[in-house]
Amino acid sequence: MKQRTIKQPATLKGVGLHTGHPVTLTFQPAPEDHGYKFQRTDIEGKPVFNADVNRVVSTQRGTTIKFEQVQISTIEHALSALVGLQIDNVLIQLDGPEVPILDGSALPFVQALRQAGIEEQEAEREYFEITQPVTYRDEATGTELMALPCDHFEVITLIDFNSEVLGQQYAQLSSLDNYEKEIAPCRTFVFLHELEVLFQQNLIRGGDLDNAIVIVDKNVEQVFLDELALKINKKSVKVREGILNTLDLHFKNEPARHKLLDVIGDLALMGHPVKGKIVATKPGHKANVEFAKLLKKQFQEQRKLKGKPVYDPDKAPLFDSVKIAQWLPHRYPFLLVDKIIEMSENYIVGVKNVTFNEQFFQGHFPNNPVMPGVLQVEAMAQTGGILALSTVEDPGNWDTYFLKIENVKFRYKVLPGDTILFKLEMVAPMRRGICQMLGTAYVGNRIVSEAELTAQMVRRS
Repeated sequence: MKQRTIKQPATLKGVGLHTGHPVTLTFQPAPEDHGYKFQRTDIEGKPVFNADVNRVVSTQRGTTIKFEQVQISTIEHALSALVGLQIDNVLIQLDGPEVPILDGSALPFVQALRQAGIEEQEAEREYFEITQPVTYRDEATGTELMALPCDHFEVITLIDFNSEVLGQQYAQLSSLDNYEKEIAPCRTFVFLHELEVLFQQNLIRGGDLDNAIVIVDKNVEQVFLDELALKINKKSVKVREGILNTLDLHFKNEPARHKLLDVIGDLALMGHPVKGKIVATKPGHKANVEFAKLLKKQFQEQRKLKGKPVYDPDKAPLFDSVKIAQWLPHRYPFLLVDKIIEMSENYIVGVKNVTFNEQFFQGHFPNNPVMPGVLQVEAMAQTGGILALSTVEDPGNWDTYFLKIENVKFRYKVLPGDTILFKLEMVAPMRRGICQMLGTAYVGNRIVSEAELTAQMVRRS
């Protein structure tokens, strides 16, 4: 599926739920691979920064991200709307520190984006495909979020506030095609007994009975309701069927649906659309954000493995050990590549079968054999050397020498019995015999080491 953006800017005006300050939000079209970014237009320099889960600094009654000294709060509803409409690239401009609460749902954002129009771009969308279960649990709260393999994005939420008015509820979004009608209109909610605390903490200045469902799960006196009416600039408030207003719920399970809306918005912070089934039990912003961090970490690992070579031991190699020895000057015990299984102008894949008979295991380490990391880098260099030598007519008359090794990382131990796949990729055209390569070593589905290598080819005199 192609990436998408909006055709023209879309602007909304309102107040922040927690600050009560007027704010104008504008969605701007953005180029391919831009993702979601925020911009504070009211601050000198108009800083722009990614909507990234690692920037989250608060999850109290909403999700807040921070870049240097710049914060933006209550971002989850706007992000949820973007995901719900499957829009990938947008710049979100704000002239204040908080996204406007509007009616407490994602529907106003959806309507504004629809009016702006949605257009397809040329680049393909990059999904995070859930291939194995990913789980986050908070034993103290009973919260659990789980991602399961699925060929599309689906979300289920289960909530339980142990209340007669709001007990167990269930909500499900089986397809993003249903988001606009089934999830977007669902408003935020709060319990009446929480309101006084929120007022004291200055966390609910922009809320009124039109943008938040207030749930009354205990008997309250009219005096308290009259005082509350003054705080929210209402003549009076009433309790009807456990709800503190005269508005009807859009759905019987609107609170559970709104929690689902929040889950989608918070998970947008991982940076890529998900193909998987999300099951969220008693979710909240804090748990959602921690779960998004887990998913982002898994995605980054999966992304690295997308370039992992496929090794078929039954397939004849391009180079066996005899041919490798014709090209490279190295010999036992320092020839560390057994065969070459794949090669093009820009990359090469070599194989090393690690056995207990390797000489270096005698001293590294007795009774604890571990392949030295420096020898893994040497094996990368030998593999990359064959790729470099393939550019000359007489490879047997040339040698390659290290000039620089950078950004070396050793992630897992390599042990006897492992088969290492070395993939070396050119990162720049070869000039004057100097080649730059990115080396990655795989054992199974793990990246065990990686490095950036620079070497020079020199003809033997």
